[in-house]
Amino acid sequence: MALPKNVTFVTFDVYGTLIDWETGVYDAFCAEAERDGFTIERDELIALFYEIQQQIQAGSYELYAEVLRRTAIQIARRLGWPLEPSRSGFLPDSIQRWPPFKETNPVLQKIAKKHSIGLISNIDDKLLGQTRRHIPLDFDLVVTAQQVRSYKPDLAHFNECERRIGGKKGWVHVAASYYYDVAPCLKKKVPVIWVNRSGEHLEAGQKKPDADVSNLREAAKQLGVS
Repeated sequence: MALPKNVTFVTFDVYGTLIDWETGVYDAFCAEAERDGFTIERDELIALFYEIQQQIQAGSYELYAEVLRRTAIQIARRLGWPLEPSRSGFLPDSIQRWPPFKETNPVLQKIAKKHSIGLISNIDDKLLGQTRRHIPLDFDLVVTAQQVRSYKPDLAHFNECERRIGGKKGWVHVAASYYYDVAPCLKKKVPVIWVNRSGEHLEAGQKKPDADVSNLREAAKQLGVS
């Protein structure tokens, strides 16, 4: 597929696309582990976070705050850090401090002047509300995991988004995760721009997104916004 010539609605994944969750998660773990004199390596932590969170989200639906608590407990166990389960709330509590990428607000403001904009996120409504304090914009549509009681890469988010928009015509999704967003968009035939910040290479058999860019500014150019 190619990106539509007449883009009317642009949706964004939030964490990894607009918000630097990796830095947020790392800072939260470091601060909590420091209380116990325990040191954590960033690359090891982020790899474990990806792996464990995917496993938890593949099970029956529960609020994202609970997913994060369970993720924290399992990561600590794998790292050999004796974290009391009662302290695992440090991770969902940290979301309010996860920072936006520097480009996020300037680029979103430009895109919002030209297109309707929305958020599609694997989170619950309360935690997303904390994040939105960092993004002072009105969105025309917001779809969360809590609303559809499902986690991407399941198609429920995208089906609900299509229902609310009234179809797929003119809709483009922008996201940083191939697993959570690009793959389901390709499956559903929703044009998608991959914000490939880390320069990942596709594996054999993985389909190409409609556009592959390294940051939000390049994504905006693909949408005809400069």
